[in-house]
Amino acid sequence: MKNPKVLTIIGPTASGKTSLSVELAEKISSEFNKEVEIISADSRQVYKHIPIATAQPSGNILSKYKHYFINELELEEDFNAGAFGNKGRKIIHGIFANGKLPIIVGGSGLYIDSLVNGLFDYPELSGNKEFKQNQADVRAKLYEELHNNGIGKLVNDLQKADPDTMGAMDHATERRVIRALEVYYLTGIPISVHRSKKIQIDFEPVKIGIKIDRDELYKRINQRTENMIKHGLIDEVKSLKEKGYHYLKYNSLNTVGVKEIFDYLEGKTDLPEAVSLIKQNTRRFAKRQMTWFRRDKDINWIEPGNEIVKWLNSEIVF
Repeated sequence: MKNPKVLTIIGPTASGKTSLSVELAEKISSEFNKEVEIISADSRQVYKHIPIATAQPSGNILSKYKHYFINELELEEDFNAGAFGNKGRKIIHGIFANGKLPIIVGGSGLYIDSLVNGLFDYPELSGNKEFKQNQADVRAKLYEELHNNGIGKLVNDLQKADPDTMGAMDHATERRVIRALEVYYLTGIPISVHRSKKIQIDFEPVKIGIKIDRDELYKRINQRTENMIKHGLIDEVKSLKEKGYHYLKYNSLNTVGVKEIFDYLEGKTDLPEAVSLIKQNTRRFAKRQMTWFRRDKDINWIEPGNEIVKWLNSEIVF
């Protein structure tokens, strides 16, 4: 028996993934008489209290289609690609068991890879309190070293501990470097070795990438930023600040849109500069996303519209 196919919608931020997922869910429901549930592959939309900053789907969309990994976790909770893949596969099995169809939607390349290809799942997922405390201690020390010595020192440490992982990074972000060092210090095994232990996947992802002109994408990013400000982003971040949250303390808040508004509220920038930085940093983020996705030869890059529906009818048999 062939593995079932799972539609996977991929693209950079602001490319229209959410609207396309809803359009296709409606098509599948009307033409194939199948109910759809949506799995969000986004490392930040999973958190509560930041719906505007993370561009979560509207309440109308969430009420119409069951979504997973949207507005589920408190800001203090840790979440990563390994945990997402492990839980996401169980959810997919449950959706199929209930006679429904899953659609994966997201722009977090590592999360998608973890779900559809299988990445390591190390003991932090076991609920062991001692392990979790050790993990918190290691992470705190790494962030302290980042603050004291900068990212360069951590990059050098990772190069010595795990040159394969360091060499595979097209962009050495603070989060990725710290994550890799954390795994090495906790387990004594490089993250590259953990990732080589692939997990058996019993479904076939069918990947659609949203093809969009760069100028149009940047226009959408700029417009979305303006809409986020208009619809309450400043008040959203101000509420976090009043409750004692900060992006320097919680990785869940270390995201574009939140950091710039925190800096504005702390008097480090004025509002026009903060808005300009959100636009600029979002464009940079989109560029990094596309760099990741272009390496995946299984993605079918298709322009939105009837072409996708035609392709869907020819490629997927429900």
